[in-house]
Amino acid sequence: MSKGDRAFSVLGIPVHVMANYPGWLLECLQQGRGIHVVTLNAEMTMQAEQNQFLAQIIKNAELVIPDGAGVVLYLRWLLWQKVQRFPGIELAETLLQELGKQQTGAKVFFYGAAPGVASSAADFWQQQIPDLSIVGTHSGYHSPEEEAQLKQTLAQLQPQVIFVGLGVPRQELWIAENRHLCPQAIWIGVGGSFDIWSGTKTRAPAWLGNNNLEWLYRLYQEPWRWRRMLALPAFAVKSFVYRLTAKGAIS
Repeated sequence: MSKGDRAFSVLGIPVHVMANYPGWLLECLQQGRGIHVVTLNAEMTMQAEQNQFLAQIIKNAELVIPDGAGVVLYLRWLLWQKVQRFPGIELAETLLQELGKQQTGAKVFFYGAAPGVASSAADFWQQQIPDLSIVGTHSGYHSPEEEAQLKQTLAQLQPQVIFVGLGVPRQELWIAENRHLCPQAIWIGVGGSFDIWSGTKTRAPAWLGNNNLEWLYRLYQEPWRWRRMLALPAFAVKSFVYRLTAKGAIS
């Protein structure tokens, strides 16, 4: 982190607040620094409360960005200043656009989602930015033998930017277990971004996102998520108590 960038505690999980996340990642890319990026929301924070292994992985990540509305609102309350929400899908899109604009030649790999979705997402971006060097894709559904082949492929190709769309917490666990295969890569868990880019699903209208209501649109699209959404009020209560009893700044 550069001078002036700090990490703040959200229920014991560090969240980094900085002005330019994509710019910092591009610097790391140029320096050959391996980075694990976690896009934190309230649901993941509550999962980390119950799963200490996941919590430790997030704490070990070099960059944790405020993705969810709950995390952003808490940080605004903590810092008494505007904290910009930066959804993981927008971080990934900005990074891809900058890679194309700067023509770095950085190799990109898409891993995750249902069969055919990652390749369709890669096709979408290749059409948008012909100069992108997307060197491979792989579905998130595979046999142990196919996963072993995937790992071998990553080790051989050494992509410098790897998007992993397996959902939380599977993608975070998978990155932590396998980032040694490409130690100089930027690894980003992107959740359902491949579904959006491939056209399989649509993203919430901008006005919902701007009003911190994107979760409502996801619930509309996937009503089976209602049980998982119960994490939101639980997060609100826990964060209120935590704010009153703990210091926010970590570093």
